Amino acid sequence: MFQNLQDKLDKALHNISGRGKITEINIAETVKEIRRALVDADVSYKVAKDLTKRIQDKALGQNVLTSISPGQLMVKIVHDELAILMGGENVGINLSGNPTVILIAGLQGSGKTTFSGKLANYLKNKKQKKVLLVAGDVYRPAAINQLKVLGEQIGVEVYSELENKNPVEIAQHALDYAKQNKFTVVIIDTAGRLAIDQEMMNEIRNVHQAVTPQETLFVVDSMTGQDAVNTAKAFNDVLNYNGVVLTKLDGDTRGGAALTIRTVVEKPIKFISTGEKMEALDIFYPERMADRILGMGDVVSLVEKAQEQFDEEEARKLQKKIAKNQFGFDDFLNQIKQIKKMGNMKDLMGMIPGVGKAIKDVNIEDDAFVHIEALIYSMTPQERRNPAIINTSRKNRIAKGSGRSIQDINQLLKQFEQMSKMMKMMQTPQGRMMMQAMAKQMGGGAKPF
Repeated sequence: MFQNLQDKLDKALHNISGRGKITEINIAETVKEIRRALVDADVSYKVAKDLTKRIQDKALGQNVLTSISPGQLMVKIVHDELAILMGGENVGINLSGNPTVILIAGLQGSGKTTFSGKLANYLKNKKQKKVLLVAGDVYRPAAINQLKVLGEQIGVEVYSELENKNPVEIAQHALDYAKQNKFTVVIIDTAGRLAIDQEMMNEIRNVHQAVTPQETLFVVDSMTGQDAVNTAKAFNDVLNYNGVVLTKLDGDTRGGAALTIRTVVEKPIKFISTGEKMEALDIFYPERMADRILGMGDVVSLVEKAQEQFDEEEARKLQKKIAKNQFGFDDFLNQIKQIKKMGNMKDLMGMIPGVGKAIKDVNIEDDAFVHIEALIYSMTPQERRNPAIINTSRKNRIAKGSGRSIQDINQLLKQFEQMSKMMKMMQTPQGRMMMQAMAKQMGGGAKPF
């Protein structure tokens, strides 16, 4: 996420690191590199110029404390200004209304339909809402089919009228159906076009007037840079929407849309979407995004993702098993499933301070656990419960069943044994104290200022 921009900002800020004090000359050099990095990331020149002017004004005349170097002070200033540029603080989604109506708008290919499914999944599982998805794209049969597949995948009903080509009528009928069946949220996926045209704008305006949504969200493909910002402005002139959704942030995005859109349309970014998994949707926090852009990681979001998958009852059962030395491969599989639900592995690791830069050139596949799962699924229930019984003949059978080598099995067994010992150690008072100390250290190291 924003790797190219992160690298260039890191290089720009490196220029002032190690300097004894802030001067007009070294500030001017640093600011010039920051502006160049922003423009290269497809941030509009005016926005980049205004931002760097504010950074320069704040930096000049600052007294550098003995505990803070000029480099650290500059990082803090840049971090704060980036966060302000992206909105300053999080703006939540409006869930008032009975039912709440959420209208999804955007160009074709921006990720509207996938986002609609992700939002439905988020509201169903995290907000305990009864959600109805509405297939309002009457021009693309594939969009209706896609929405139905997503709805089935997440257990959310999809309302559609295959013979009706009037999106206003479909939206109104869907709203009546939702009221009759006590749905609490209605998400309407509207039609997109390859480019903005008057017919499209009239249609989306008519749907908006007919259902008077509590929340209108504009979905933007973040890979399109300034084009995304221009499109967002055109839609806002017609709809006056409530917020923006940035999609495809896991792709080759330069970051220009995220950094510019808030200033241009004066509407908050509410969600960011990465990947195709229905769980891959995050609430947008400007400060946390500034952390990521500057390579500081995002420990808070990482902990929140872990807590979402955390089941207290399961944790208690697991704790008892560990204490009795009964932790087996079935339990290990459950832990893997929970980790996979948290999202893309490389993105998750990038949230740990300092790790993002270390793994930027490392290819971490999303199916990183597939070989481990193959080995475990090739074991008998008895072997999973008691790995100690796995001897040479059993290893040969597991290797054949999984398509892996004996060395892979040996490595897995060794890692499992080490992990089991570590987990058992964590149950002791000394282990808990050590974990608390590590947590404090990580929390304190999230920001170098």
